[in-house]
Amino acid sequence: MNKRPPISLKEAIELGEYEPKYLAQFPEWEQLTTHIQLEYIRKAIENRRRQLVVQWAQVNNVLDFRLKPELKEVLDKLSEQIRQLDRDQEKIWIEYADKM
Repeated sequence: MNKRPPISLKEAIELGEYEPKYLAQFPEWEQLTTHIQLEYIRKAIENRRRQLVVQWAQVNNVLDFRLKPELKEVLDKLSEQIRQLDRDQEKIWIEYADKM
C-alpha cells in the first residue's frame, strides 16, 4: 500500500482525481463496492471536465487574443487534455464493466 495522500478521498474526487490507481491509495477505497467506486470516478471525471472547460474558456476570452499568440498553444493543450479525459473515461468504463 502506498503512502496515504495528504487530502481526503472526497477532496480528491472534488478536485477531479479520477485514476483508480491514485484513488486506491486511500484505505477506504478498497472497502467500497465496485458500483460506488465507479460513481466516485464518474463524479471526479465530471469535476475534471468542468475544470478544463472553465480553464479553456478563461484563456479563450482574453480580450485581444492576437496580441498573445502563445495562448493558442495553451488552448490546444487544454483541448488535448479534454480529449484524453474522454479516452480515459471510456477505458475506465470498460475496465469496470468487467468487474461488475
